[in-house]
Amino acid sequence: MKFYSTRGKDTVNSAAEAIVKGLSSDGGLFVPETFPDFSDKLENMLSMEYYERANYILSAFMPEYGDELKVKCKAAYDKFENSEPAPVVKVDDNFYITELFHGPTLAFKDVALTLLPFLLKKGSTVCGIKEDILVLVATSGDTGKAALEGFKNADGNKIMVFYPTGGVSDMQKLQMSTQEGENVNVVSVVGNFDDCQSTVKKIFSDEKFAEDLKKKGYRLSSANSINFGRLAPQITYYFSSYCDLVSSGEISMGDKVDFVVPTGNFGNILAGYYAKKMGLPIDKLVCASNRNNVLTEFFASGKYDKNREFYKTTSPSMDILISSNLERLVFEVSDRNCDLTAKRMEELKNTGVYEVSKTELNKMAETFYADFADEEECKETIAEVFDENGYLMDPHTAVAVSVYKKYKSYTGSNKPVVVLSTASPYKFGQAVSEALFGKKIKDAFIAAEKISEQSAVPIPENILSLKNKPIRFNKSIDKADAEDEVLNFINK
Repeated sequence: MKFYSTRGKDTVNSAAEAIVKGLSSDGGLFVPETFPDFSDKLENMLSMEYYERANYILSAFMPEYGDELKVKCKAAYDKFENSEPAPVVKVDDNFYITELFHGPTLAFKDVALTLLPFLLKKGSTVCGIKEDILVLVATSGDTGKAALEGFKNADGNKIMVFYPTGGVSDMQKLQMSTQEGENVNVVSVVGNFDDCQSTVKKIFSDEKFAEDLKKKGYRLSSANSINFGRLAPQITYYFSSYCDLVSSGEISMGDKVDFVVPTGNFGNILAGYYAKKMGLPIDKLVCASNRNNVLTEFFASGKYDKNREFYKTTSPSMDILISSNLERLVFEVSDRNCDLTAKRMEELKNTGVYEVSKTELNKMAETFYADFADEEECKETIAEVFDENGYLMDPHTAVAVSVYKKYKSYTGSNKPVVVLSTASPYKFGQAVSEALFGKKIKDAFIAAEKISEQSAVPIPENILSLKNKPIRFNKSIDKADAEDEVLNFINK
């Protein structure tokens, strides 16, 4: 299958090549030539285990990966609790939560990043690439740790993660700063996530820098959701959630379901859009934002405007003003007009603003509904759902549940709704404990202990073990020094 750049000047002949390149040479994002139709294949998936569903879906995009893909899917998802990356929990009538935090780093990014090292390595072999791969990652919290864990000590790969100074939770910072592995590096960047993301994109577009790396035996790739290899595995949990609801008798095959997705960079919800294009009976995709609600305004008005105040919130993985994956959606609703997409992305770069047509806005409204929750609403939701349903959630999930309640009130919909829960509450223990108990606890481990005492939900071992791990990475840099840091890393 061919993959095209959203900006029209780069085409590759396979998913393997798109995955290895990560970002297209014109700065655009790779999209598949076509979306395979699974509408008549859902019955086949009901009896499958999760790894089999993943292989079934991914093989349609990646035939060049062959039978080995199924083996690697099983190996990746055996790293999850009970080998189940996406269990569906019933919270109330027609209200379900798909828990995506049972992997090695307790966040939904594990679903893709346990598999991506194989996709990159095999992709390099398929493409005849002899250089080692240097993976660069910008993170607002969870992607960084999941990528580091996935790539640690992986042959032929080095990985370097940039995160915003002061822009992640204490537990997220600890997870990254104590990371094990001989091929990993972590630095914080003065600024916010958008600064980190723009820094990585700038490095990717620097042809001279790429040549310098090649002389040293490296080529760049990405583990962010701008890479199709990060995005594609996320499609599976939409299909899997639906199949589990059918198998358990909660819905009948063909019934339409709404998904509510907490999102910042738009990759998580875009995977749902792709699932719908592939025939999954999704009615609405509800885009849930925090106080940084640039996406809410975009879906209401058609105008994307990043020129606004940036807020640091208790849901830091959503503290984003430039939602990179939105480019893929804009490309699709413009009838794949690459010239128009390129023009809009140039406008975003130069002015911070672009706008879609009324026709395109109406087309998006057929699938998307968007709203946001502020900090107080988030806290109230954590407390209310725990009190009423006995369910413990992190702030990102609380944003989604708060928006779900608004959506239900506004639309009067009684369709089954699945909220995607993106992280363990223990990664954000201080925020969760404040919501539950009404006071701030400075120490993240003490906060976790109090939550566990009150909820009887065990603290994951991956959190407890951080307490005694040595800090390996504590360097902070200006974004202008990022290329030098990359070169220092590969020269070690």
